[in-house]
Amino acid sequence: METIKNIFLLYYERWDFFLDLFIQHIYITFIAVLFISFIGLSVGILMTRWKKLASIGLSVTNFMYTIPSIALFGFLVFITGIGNTSAIIALIIYGLLPIIRNTYVGIKDVDQEIIDSAVGMGCTKRQLLFKVELPLALPVIIAGFRTMVIMTIALAGIASFIGAGGLGVAIWRGITTYYPEMTFAGSLLVALLAIMTDLILELIERRVKKRVLGTTK
Repeated sequence: METIKNIFLLYYERWDFFLDLFIQHIYITFIAVLFISFIGLSVGILMTRWKKLASIGLSVTNFMYTIPSIALFGFLVFITGIGNTSAIIALIIYGLLPIIRNTYVGIKDVDQEIIDSAVGMGCTKRQLLFKVELPLALPVIIAGFRTMVIMTIALAGIASFIGAGGLGVAIWRGITTYYPEMTFAGSLLVALLAIMTDLILELIERRVKKRVLGTTK
């Protein structure tokens, strides 16, 4: 109880410090999510058109996913230096797998009879993609997006290890100064941000599933 009391006291006394870190964390996550979404969707769509690219793309993203986050952060420091740039690049690399895989699987799982019917009605390849395949694959894509966003928020918490901003600054400062309340305070805010974001994305996912599939299951 004493620790919890000290954490809330710390929030009260240093609210401006934590608010600034909270905003930085959202900014880093938002930039990473934008790049991940664009790259992931593009690669996922291309993989449905070329089988060789599909095997290569999934193999590469699976391999990158096995690299420990600290090792990847440290490796990027030698290339792009310390700061937000290296952190965002690392977050992009880690976040690509769920989006690429779910985009690929979602489009490939669209019923072939629906595709044949659309082609028979005169749909061009562009119309087939944007009016048939992507809308039907949207529930699967959003599920991957949801996983990616929460993972990115969590991983951004260790971005301060290479000089980036965000709530990881409070976590790292608490560790280096033997101040557990500071570490817990930073970690709690990361968890709360992830939970709130997940709840919002869950509502969006339910609405999309209901609209596309007629169910929320």
